[in-house]
Amino acid sequence: MRLIYSLVRRFRGTIILATLVGFISGASGAALIALINAQLTAGLSHGMTLVWNYVALAAVALISNIMSQLLLTKLAQETSFNLKVQLSREILSAPLRRLEDLGPPRLMAILTEDIAAIIAVFLGLPTLCINLATLLACLAYLGWLSSTMLAGVALFLLAGVSMRYLLAARGLRSLKLAREESNHLLKHYRAMTEGSKELKLHNRRRAAFLNEEVRGTARTLRNHNLTGLAFYTLAEGWSKLLFYIFFGIILFVLPSMRTIDTQTLTGYTLMVLYIMGPLGSLLNFLPTIGRARIALRQVEGLSQSLTVECGQTDLERAPAVDNGWKRLQIVGVTHSYRQSGEDNSFILGPIDLQFQPGEIVYLVGGNGSGKTTLAKLLTGLYAPESGEIRLNGRIVTDESKESYRQLFSVIFADFYLFDRLLGIDGTDLDQRVASLLKKLRLDHQITVGNGVFSRVDLSLGQRKRLALLTAYLEDRPFYVFDEWAAGQDPEFRDLFYLQLLPELKNRGKAILVITHDEKYFHLADRLIKLDCGRITEFTDLSFNGKTPFRLSTLTEERLGESPGKEATYEQQLVTY
Repeated sequence: MRLIYSLVRRFRGTIILATLVGFISGASGAALIALINAQLTAGLSHGMTLVWNYVALAAVALISNIMSQLLLTKLAQETSFNLKVQLSREILSAPLRRLEDLGPPRLMAILTEDIAAIIAVFLGLPTLCINLATLLACLAYLGWLSSTMLAGVALFLLAGVSMRYLLAARGLRSLKLAREESNHLLKHYRAMTEGSKELKLHNRRRAAFLNEEVRGTARTLRNHNLTGLAFYTLAEGWSKLLFYIFFGIILFVLPSMRTIDTQTLTGYTLMVLYIMGPLGSLLNFLPTIGRARIALRQVEGLSQSLTVECGQTDLERAPAVDNGWKRLQIVGVTHSYRQSGEDNSFILGPIDLQFQPGEIVYLVGGNGSGKTTLAKLLTGLYAPESGEIRLNGRIVTDESKESYRQLFSVIFADFYLFDRLLGIDGTDLDQRVASLLKKLRLDHQITVGNGVFSRVDLSLGQRKRLALLTAYLEDRPFYVFDEWAAGQDPEFRDLFYLQLLPELKNRGKAILVITHDEKYFHLADRLIKLDCGRITEFTDLSFNGKTPFRLSTLTEERLGESPGKEATYEQQLVTY
């Protein structure tokens, strides 16, 4: 409840005022019914005082109703805004590994379905306050007419609400199960959109996916929702049954009792008829509250888990980029992937590496060898489980990792391409972009205006070139390319390896290229090979492979000097 409490504290003035106005509206409506009852039982006499009282009460009820609706509608929208921004902030601040574990379906379900369910309660607050005030005012008037009959009404209300609560609790359990199934359904929707090519090419897979995954999950979701809402419907029917019984008593039993006068019977009949609407509305609001409770648990669970891991990060503050860095060391770093229910896990490391400005390093290895994981560790997206990263001799800590990450411009294999140049400024930005578009042979497909691309729905190779353009404009000290050239035409592979990378090197940039393109291995200053999470080969190519590469004195101490090591290092390119 931390998020809701913080929002309630922030808007407590609006909440108090809107609630007060809502109660005034409800009480005014009840007073109107009391006035009508008094007029009916008084023989329909017409006096100006009574007329003006009626007009005043009607005006107060109408104006206060509108004011309460407007105030609480504003509150609902402010709450929606703050919830979305706060959760977005926490997601952006959370560790990448945590977000990968949660998965996009759960995050999207919380940001869309759960927040909407919570906001539905706030949108219903105006009606809730007015109806509650109406109910209380009506009960007070009924108590004034006859405390004995009020006790009977109270017993009926208690019986109705108690049984409705029990039925609603049963329905809530089904709605909770439905909420869990919605995560699975969103996962299938994502698979359906991202895997549409594979599904279209394999009709049996497509049929199995539709029938077993989508249809099966949708059916379970439907059944849980039907069960939950059915119990709420039964609860509503029970409430109406009690009302019918109560009216039967008023119409056929109480008139035979001489101790109850006509005015009291008329007043009770009018009031009970009048409060059926507000009471029914209050009870029908229970499913909305139930869904909101489930959604709130989801939102709070996500918020707490992200807050514990991410701590406090000022997303609006732009840390300075250290363009004067001289040395970046990875010392004894390890990282592991553990699967639930499995004893074994993939372990990357321990890794010892060193980078410096003005060099091109190729990272090679088979699929699953840990290349992308190493890139995420290097760039600060993953936290090392052991070991440390040092920048100019200083250890990168949790407090400095945000600033450290600003060293890098990265294009991962699963990159995301934004349709505008966010965070990149300059009076001549469009001119620079146009020049790069021409250089990358994209000027015939794309134009730019005020930093916004005309389109990003391009082929994979073109989208990679557009991502490369963005990385160029970022002008960071360290560039990381994860299989950028994969899928490119030979022309653009040559452009990338023979022209663009040397240009970045000449500008003093450090460059790490994850690649399988053996044709261009000789262009690297250093070559590093990963196999099963370990560095198995080092090659310093700046001297034609004749001089074995040495990381640092610290790394040599870790590796240990042993006979035959020199010969081992000099055999590095034989496998290629």
